[in-house]
Amino acid sequence: MNKNKREQYGQRPDGSIRMKELPLSERPYEKCLRYGPEALSDSELLAVVIRTGSRGEKAVDLARKVLGSLPQKNLGGLFQVSLKQLQEIRGIGKVKAVQLKCMAEFTKRMVRCSMPLEQLKCSEPEQVAAYYCQQMRFLETEQVLLLVLDGKNAVIQEIVISNGSFNASVASPREIFYNALKHRAVSILLLHNHPSGDPSPSREDMLLTKRIRDVGQMIGIELVDHIVIGDNRYTSFRESGYL
Repeated sequence: MNKNKREQYGQRPDGSIRMKELPLSERPYEKCLRYGPEALSDSELLAVVIRTGSRGEKAVDLARKVLGSLPQKNLGGLFQVSLKQLQEIRGIGKVKAVQLKCMAEFTKRMVRCSMPLEQLKCSEPEQVAAYYCQQMRFLETEQVLLLVLDGKNAVIQEIVISNGSFNASVASPREIFYNALKHRAVSILLLHNHPSGDPSPSREDMLLTKRIRDVGQMIGIELVDHIVIGDNRYTSFRESGYL
């Protein structure tokens, strides 16, 4: 802190500043240094990323406004909004919008880095669901992922089959097994999300899964599981007895 600020806010002899003497926009930094980042509220964490407020508005106040504008009014909403939507919030320009979206993407990638894809145990639905939860739970449309597996149920390839819905027109057995055969699959695993947050399989989910299972049996490629991702919940067709 420069000399003018030290004089303005009354620096202690040991060089520290009382939190209550700091301007509101700088308090999250001091709080983090004293108590650790886990002590910061959601708005304070956002304020650290935003760094500066807008004209006549502190960074923490702007952060609170951003949170209030997000779906579900929490940090998870950053996964659901676009750069354009963020820029519609007064005080959030292009730079701040990019910072916030990059923070959301950074979070997703850190979660995935906790376990390399090749170490994922595809015979354990809970582990697979946890690995893909942050990537898929906030998507606004249904996305279908195909995991191509080897003889030990290790992932050979991860392929996005469709963005839109899980139905025969966009996630046909032909498309799925074309990719499976192309990458020499021994078995496959399917995932798709429900934007509603409810992972209960629909009738169409169940009918198409049965078709994929039956085709796989005919050509010798087993459907290990089909996992539906919801909001911090999942349904495994294997665990539920549908496969």
